[in-house]
Amino acid sequence: MLYHLVKGLGLDFPGSGVFDYISFRAGMALIISLVISLWFGKGIVRLLQRMQVGETVRDLGLEGQTEKQGTPTMGGLIIIAATVIPTLLFARLDNIYILLMLLATIWLGTIGFVDDYIKVFKKDKRGLAGIFKVFGQVGIGLVIGLTVYFHPSIRTKVEVPQVIADQFEPEEVTTFTEENGNVRYLLDRRQPNTTIPFVKGNELNYSSVMGLFGREARKYTWILYVLVVVFIITAVSNGANITDGIDGLAAGTSAIIVLALGVLTYIGGNIVFAQYLDVMYIPGIGELVVFIGALLGACIGFLWYNAYPAQVFMGDTGSLMLGGVIAVLAILVRKELLIPVLCGVFVVENLSVMMQVSWFKYTRKRYGEGRRIFLMAPLHHHYQKLGYHESKIVTRFLIVGVMLAVTTLVTLKLR
Repeated sequence: MLYHLVKGLGLDFPGSGVFDYISFRAGMALIISLVISLWFGKGIVRLLQRMQVGETVRDLGLEGQTEKQGTPTMGGLIIIAATVIPTLLFARLDNIYILLMLLATIWLGTIGFVDDYIKVFKKDKRGLAGIFKVFGQVGIGLVIGLTVYFHPSIRTKVEVPQVIADQFEPEEVTTFTEENGNVRYLLDRRQPNTTIPFVKGNELNYSSVMGLFGREARKYTWILYVLVVVFIITAVSNGANITDGIDGLAAGTSAIIVLALGVLTYIGGNIVFAQYLDVMYIPGIGELVVFIGALLGACIGFLWYNAYPAQVFMGDTGSLMLGGVIAVLAILVRKELLIPVLCGVFVVENLSVMMQVSWFKYTRKRYGEGRRIFLMAPLHHHYQKLGYHESKIVTRFLIVGVMLAVTTLVTLKLR
């Protein structure tokens, strides 16, 4: 909004030129996000306390669990406000990637809010029926997948040899001359492709996958792509929701993931860095760094109130939104195949629940009694049962998250 105000009105005052720089606007978005989450977050926490929007904690036999009873929930409103407001202020609102991220944030936040509202105010512990959650996640997945596939302004540039570049129209090829005089050719690709980690020449176009089933199958590539997008958004969103079980774990893990995605986004949106590191260049994607700065500030600011002992829980309002938004970011930056590594904590938490439930049902059917792999699922509760304190569990999970984020960034050159 401020960018459009300065540029649209042609304002020329000392320092107005800084609005041209993504790094400045991203930094300002992060600062304003921190101010909103820290300063106004305190008011939101007090409001939730006055409204008695308390968490109903099931007795799982965990140490310190009774102390959490009545702690305000729906704190994800802080994260949403601290993300959306700075983005509206400092991002270019004519950028399709920014519009998609704002839509995903509000869409998924609304689903989580409805779930929390039913639990708190309707006194229904089940919350929003699971089928409606899935419908909501599938819905935003369809919007993202179809938009990315068919929107004319969403494209990538892939380096090709001159012999291949000569086969395309001039407007489809961008030339890039290095300092040593070497000319490189970038082919404008409109069909979505992605990055394969740890592989040289690591770009995969989804149409080539469909090509395995014959030339005619390529025209149905959009179906494959949309299904992949829907699966990723649903899986990561639910993974973050499951991870949100102890103080500071989901917010801290999300902050680490968002920071790594910020680095990948900045590189992918800068033609110089993209060419230097030999990664996919995505025109216009750099603007997402402003959104990422706001989201990072929101996660860090929320940790001020959510760190042990938590003064507020994010609830499904925050956890469903965070997981889904992270998934959408990875998809837009064409790094969705890196999610098992980058979002490893979410993935393992999700798998621990799936393994526990599946094994319990199988053994109950086979042996007449259900058996468990873990003392309790998801995984962080298993360590609580082993006697580890919440703070130690969170700290160690965050260390693992940092290691996974570093591994993800290393894939830029390790092939």
